[in-house]
Amino acid sequence: MDQVPASGNGARRNEDIALDLLKFVAASAGVGRASTPSTGFVAASAPKPEEQVTQLLELYARCLRVVEGKPA
Repeated sequence: MDQVPASGNGARRNEDIALDLLKFVAASAGVGRASTPSTGFVAASAPKPEEQVTQLLELYARCLRVVEGKPA
């Protein structure tokens, strides 16, 4: 199995951690998931795919700042 060489500055590691954090937060909060209306309830309109992508990119940037210890 091929291994990706680790970079000397640890940037890749921070990116991987931020990506894992993004996946956890997005799954927990339901970001990027299509919503289905519940019986008897009026559902708010689902965000457009472009809006979901923007939300995910902003969330990743926030996760990366947290992992790097930078202020939000």
